[in-house]
Amino acid sequence: MTDKAYHILKRPLITEKSTLEKELMNKLHFEVDRRANKIEIKEAVERIFNVDVLEVRTIRVKGKTKRVGRWVTRTPDWKKAIVTIKPGQRVEFFEGV
Repeated sequence: MTDKAYHILKRPLITEKSTLEKELMNKLHFEVDRRANKIEIKEAVERIFNVDVLEVRTIRVKGKTKRVGRWVTRTPDWKKAIVTIKPGQRVEFFEGV
């Protein structure tokens, strides 16, 4: 299951909003595999970070249209997960920054 957990969670999303929500409301933001469901995301976060997950919310994000010269392309669609963890538990992505 550990290998599968690392395939489900692709990367943490670190923005001003996600950092603020992490500090105030214990919510973590991740880019996840588009095929993953809420149960798989919950199990992956609990297994990797050793925390208790209370809630998982998912959002499907549409890719943006980009134009380079005369060519118009799109960035791929992706899935975002907002995971609420139990109060008092912490996950540190950066140490000493």
